[in-house]
Amino acid sequence: MLMTKHCSIRNIALLASLLAAIQPLTAQSASESDRLEKLERAVEQLQKRNTELEAEVSSLKKQQAAVVPEGKMKTKIISEGKTYVEKVVEEKPPIYVQQRGSEIKLVLGGFIQVNFEDSDAFAFNGNFGQSAIKDRFRLRRARVNLTGDFAEQFDFKVEGDFGQNDGTNNNRTAFSSTDIWLNWHQFPGAQIKIGQYKAPFGLDQLTPDTSLYTIERTLPTGAITPDRQIGAQLWGKPFTNIWPRQKDLLTYYAGIFNGNGKNTTVNDNNNFMYVGRLESTLFKDVFGKGSFLKLAADVLNSRDDKGTSISQSGNLLVNSDGSLSPFVLPGADERTAWSVDAWVKLGPFDLIGEYLQEHVNGRTVDGVPPGFADFTTDGYYVTAGYFLIPKKLQVVVQWQDLNPGQKGNDGLYSILGGLNYYIHGDDLKLMVNYIHTWSDFRQANPEFGQDEFDQVLGRIQVMF
Repeated sequence: MLMTKHCSIRNIALLASLLAAIQPLTAQSASESDRLEKLERAVEQLQKRNTELEAEVSSLKKQQAAVVPEGKMKTKIISEGKTYVEKVVEEKPPIYVQQRGSEIKLVLGGFIQVNFEDSDAFAFNGNFGQSAIKDRFRLRRARVNLTGDFAEQFDFKVEGDFGQNDGTNNNRTAFSSTDIWLNWHQFPGAQIKIGQYKAPFGLDQLTPDTSLYTIERTLPTGAITPDRQIGAQLWGKPFTNIWPRQKDLLTYYAGIFNGNGKNTTVNDNNNFMYVGRLESTLFKDVFGKGSFLKLAADVLNSRDDKGTSISQSGNLLVNSDGSLSPFVLPGADERTAWSVDAWVKLGPFDLIGEYLQEHVNGRTVDGVPPGFADFTTDGYYVTAGYFLIPKKLQVVVQWQDLNPGQKGNDGLYSILGGLNYYIHGDDLKLMVNYIHTWSDFRQANPEFGQDEFDQVLGRIQVMF
């Protein structure tokens, strides 16, 4: 810009000089040849000056090319006072992602949870004796998800986990899907959700992994709740439009699922799992901002074939030494489960409790007996949390109990104490739990070894 202005001024001055030289020629009575001679000299001067200006412009361009724009280089001064210039760092254009469809909202997120598990690791879950787990660091969850909304009243979620079992080796992880669903929400009181997600059963199971007050879910939850399934459900909040301030007063869920777990392409038979849940949130903000009382109840029924796991997120089968492992049916069954739960929140204090029960009855199919005796499993937990430092440091205590109901005196119960440090809410959180576990079966049968176990669990969580 400066070069252009400089050249323009020079040209205007030169033309003014030329005109000044020409005007006297017209005013004088000199001969035509004199006027032509003077004009030729003026033209020669103009051409010469033009050549000089072109050379000057070329020189200035070369100097400018050698100068790096501000912010694209760094100059350092060494001890002797000399300077040198670092290499140029090119500025890159910003990268952005453009959705292909008609989404009005598209959000990319995820989280990472890394555990440290020491002493009698996961003994509270029945992992001792023949199912014992060694001390370890563990990539518990590493998930990436994409959520969005369509203008046509649909929302969706696609999520996968790098920390899951790869299906070929229990000691190896691989990427597989967790949640993949579509939800039609035009009518808040009657929404339709279809895909793979958690069946609506159990407060502990339905609480997001990143929001739990303890590092792991309880043993009753893992033994009885159905976890993620493939299916469809009708659900909604009937008071959303007629009483917006109390829209959470009632929430219902009614779902139908394959019943044989996640990431499967076939159903185990021609029957389905039926699940229902009712929730009611009362006294919202009545006893202070954020306070509430939540009450809920669930029911489940499923008819399963041989080879189906009925403890898809935990352990249920009682082994010969009193330890537990996942329960894979040796024959067909029909199971019916129910649960009730409550959550009270008052300022920095939380009290959460849940009771669950499941009846598992064998079925004879095509003359083939089930291969196991009928049994009833039940369990409960009570969790209390209190913020010693508001929104920063939380102390947690928990009692949990499971009666698998398959052998005499096969109960397991544990007490937990923990601390949660919220560096940046749930987005960046440190957790530590100490758990002491008792085994009724081991106490009644001392020949199998110790009947009490101690565990220390630690976790760091990052959400993005």
